[in-house]
Amino acid sequence: MSRPETGLRAASADPAPPASADAASRADPNDEAADERTPLPEPERASFQLDSRELHIFRWRRPGAPRVLLIHGIGMGHSVYDRFLAEIHTECEAIAVDLPGFADCPEPADPLSMPDTADLVAAALHEQHAGPLVAVGHSMGAQIVAELAARHPDLMERVVLIAPSVNPAERSLLMQGARMIQDLAEGEPLSVLTRATKTYLQAGPIWFMRKLRQMLDHRLESCLPRVAQPSLVIRGTRDRVCPRGWAVRITGLLPRGEMLQIRDRGHEALISSGQPVAHHVLDWMGIARER
Repeated sequence: MSRPETGLRAASADPAPPASADAASRADPNDEAADERTPLPEPERASFQLDSRELHIFRWRRPGAPRVLLIHGIGMGHSVYDRFLAEIHTECEAIAVDLPGFADCPEPADPLSMPDTADLVAAALHEQHAGPLVAVGHSMGAQIVAELAARHPDLMERVVLIAPSVNPAERSLLMQGARMIQDLAEGEPLSVLTRATKTYLQAGPIWFMRKLRQMLDHRLESCLPRVAQPSLVIRGTRDRVCPRGWAVRITGLLPRGEMLQIRDRGHEALISSGQPVAHHVLDWMGIARER
């Protein structure tokens, strides 16, 4: 199956803005009926430790199916993908991680940089014999996925960068914190606000700020030209953290980049109410869904 036309392939490191599709949402972001779908089966669970860093791995096996890796953003955990997982687990083998210091993973003595976090994830994937796969990252997770693709191309077939950070025009603790608060405050569904509050509190403000500094220090724009795999950049039209101009620039820096915008989604709702994103990712992968 040929994949849908979602954008123009980038031609240079600093191109004219590529075209992008502007996709209508396939579900109302306030639709709580999505919570009534059949619950996910229990995943296989594993821990991986390297030096003092530990991450948790959750795997929904489906032999012979394409593998999809999910990496969460700052302050979150793999559970933020539960609606996304509910849409893809019948079509794909899904693997999700909790990064060190988030969700139930122990907080290490020092936060890892984005490249070092990617190396840690790669080591865990090799131990799990989990490659090659399609890697999906949200926000900070998109930074890690880009480093994974550039540093460990043997593990990556395709790359999906959802609402990638950090917009260099607002690369400061103050601006990123303000944008995250603004995004949550501007009409996000109650379910998204509840989830975000819970997971941010679980991470704790001190660890959150330490990891945020690593996130801000990373230059995604320097990594992207080394990502050789087919890549899809997705943002919501209401996303304050990942504005359109930054998403266009990211897409242009990717040698094989495409861009998709999803209407009426902000930064967190884009993945927390993740049904539309999951559908578009499956379509882009060329996977026919059960209707």
